[in-house]
Amino acid sequence: MPALCELDDVKVHFPLRGAAAWLRTVKEHQASVVRAVDGISFQVQAGETLGLVGESGCGKSTVARALVRLVRPTGGHVRFEGTEIGSLSDQAFNEVRPHLQMVFQDPAASLNPRLTVRRMVEEPLRLHTDLGAAERRDRAEAVLVEVGLGLELADRYPHELSGGQCQRVNIARALVTNPRLIVLDEPTSALDVSLRARVILLLEELRQRHGLAYLFISHDLATVRYLAARVAVMYLGVIVEEAPAAALFDGPAHPYTRALLAAVPVPDPDARRDPFVLSGEIPSPIDIPTGCRLRARCPLAQPVCAQPVPYREVAPGHFAACHLV
Repeated sequence: MPALCELDDVKVHFPLRGAAAWLRTVKEHQASVVRAVDGISFQVQAGETLGLVGESGCGKSTVARALVRLVRPTGGHVRFEGTEIGSLSDQAFNEVRPHLQMVFQDPAASLNPRLTVRRMVEEPLRLHTDLGAAERRDRAEAVLVEVGLGLELADRYPHELSGGQCQRVNIARALVTNPRLIVLDEPTSALDVSLRARVILLLEELRQRHGLAYLFISHDLATVRYLAARVAVMYLGVIVEEAPAAALFDGPAHPYTRALLAAVPVPDPDARRDPFVLSGEIPSPIDIPTGCRLRARCPLAQPVCAQPVPYREVAPGHFAACHLV
């Protein structure tokens, strides 16, 4: 079955400027770029949720922006329903845009403070459909009700809403064009725990009702375990492990995944914990280590880890980039 969305060896490099670029001239053998995303490949199938996890700064949000073409990849291919979207003209990509939507991390900052809730949810319909004003209004109101917002909020502005209400407006705005894939870039990280749970339940309900696919980006592993069918683990611009969610959480193959899971708080002081801990800090994406990118921090590192790392299948559907697996 063809994938709904596919990233193939995607790279996103940002050129250095100013003082940082000048400092790089002392090392002429290294390019003066930030390798935010450095060759990742994955697929999202229709109707599934793929979780993308990793530390802050590993490149997750850059992957999201490359997927919806808010940034242009430096290399590789991004395909949606078999179409290479990176090479489309802006006019041609406008035909794809309604089917490929995104919900951003900061609920309030991603809303226009000068527009009412109703106007913001109607705007994608005005841009991408031929619906009349009355039809747009009816569709917007139906979606607002579906995401749990009363119509009494439809004529309010973002500053009059709570954080949870703002995020529901963002979800409504993404949902209103009947998309096939929604990219969720840490959609609950700015919310408190009670609101977070409600939004997560809403997202899963909407996925089942509409047959949506999600790329769910988060550092909250408990939420990812609940929502995702498969999980990809990202470190320093690359994917180091990908597996069905149950297999990854029950038997992580890569040391970095093991360290992430070991760091998850457990509300039981007597629970047995994996003591696996990494040392040091994540390296700079300007100076990428040779071989395994984790080797300077990994307590299991061996001399072979300085060599190029194979990305191989270690169990059915379970892939890892590690010499020692």
